[in-house]
Amino acid sequence: MISKYGRDWIATPLNYIARGLEATGISPNALTIIGFVLTLAVALILATGNLLAGGILLIFAALFDTLDGALARHAGRVTVFGAFLDSTMDRYSEAVTLIGLMAYYARQPDNWQPILLLGCTLVGSLMVSYTRARAEAVGIECKEGFFQRTERIIVLIVGLVTGWML
Repeated sequence: MISKYGRDWIATPLNYIARGLEATGISPNALTIIGFVLTLAVALILATGNLLAGGILLIFAALFDTLDGALARHAGRVTVFGAFLDSTMDRYSEAVTLIGLMAYYARQPDNWQPILLLGCTLVGSLMVSYTRARAEAVGIECKEGFFQRTERIIVLIVGLVTGWML
């Protein structure tokens, strides 16, 4: 839902940044990989219990995730493989971030509830993507959802940065 409306709002600054990135010669796929590596760092930071630093770094990782597509569109370098790589790395990024939080809570005494909730969140997150892919594979259009990845990342960042996740 936010994704649909937020895309128009952020398109101009993203296109401006994409122009600058195009001049450097970096590929959209490289941005995808950089974003994933940053997300791995986020997961490690979260596992140590530094939720604020993890949330701040997640902002930058999410920015790279947004810029890869903007660069691909701006530079005319949209490819099927790039879309596949981006989608795959999105799933891995979301999974490792939640696993990092689960690792943090696993070290806390009597904290099975957050681990269970994060596990359900992880399964739900992956099932949204799987359901969409299966629907499209059998010819059912499934473009919009209520709580897409953008919304999930925003809620996670807000929770981490504000301390709500503690």
